Amino acid sequence: MTVHRFFVAPDEAHGDHFALPAAIERQVRTVLRLRDGARIVLLTGDGNEAVCRLDAGMCVLEERRASVGEPRHRLTIVQALLKGDALDEVVQHGTEVGVAEFRLVVTERCVARELSVRRLERLQAIARESAEQSERGIVPVVRGPVALGGALSSGSVLLLERYPVALRELEAPPASLIIGPEGGFTPNEVSAATNSGVQLAGLGPRILRSQTVAVAASAVILSRAGDFA
Repeated sequence: MTVHRFFVAPDEAHGDHFALPAAIERQVRTVLRLRDGARIVLLTGDGNEAVCRLDAGMCVLEERRASVGEPRHRLTIVQALLKGDALDEVVQHGTEVGVAEFRLVVTERCVARELSVRRLERLQAIARESAEQSERGIVPVVRGPVALGGALSSGSVLLLERYPVALRELEAPPASLIIGPEGGFTPNEVSAATNSGVQLAGLGPRILRSQTVAVAASAVILSRAGDFA
């Protein structure tokens, strides 16, 4: 039987006997139609979770434990803005794989140049839903777009098409991966990145769609770090 998982604020899952958090009450009672005796897992966003049993509108704690779905390596994806709904795929599948944070940037070849507050909220909601589905212990943060220069730092890797040094060949898993838009990075951006201590790497001989790169590259890095099969 499926045990549903929900992210809640830490103070909403405090103690051994507490009210069903208001933010998930409709989903639990009306959408999923869970009844007394059903078990749910409440995730407090800090890598811990509470297994509870429903009882007369209350949650009865059965167990507190650490979430097992969090990678040890904390990987940030620095993603250039993409056209249409492509960012939805980046956040959804990146969260499932194990990305810890998403930072959005605007680059010279971005077709999309800005992101509305509503759109950013939607991306954060996608991260939350994907984290629940994939049994993560945290919800990755999706940070609003900044200029590329604000995201360049030593310890990062910028991905280039068919670059001769493969991502899997780097000495150590990087803290962040910088991924360009549909048209890739300009020579000036690549130069600025290397001047900031950013390494360059490629993913192989095939050309991937922009929204596919983050997932493929994250799998490579987390596999090297021992956090992905």
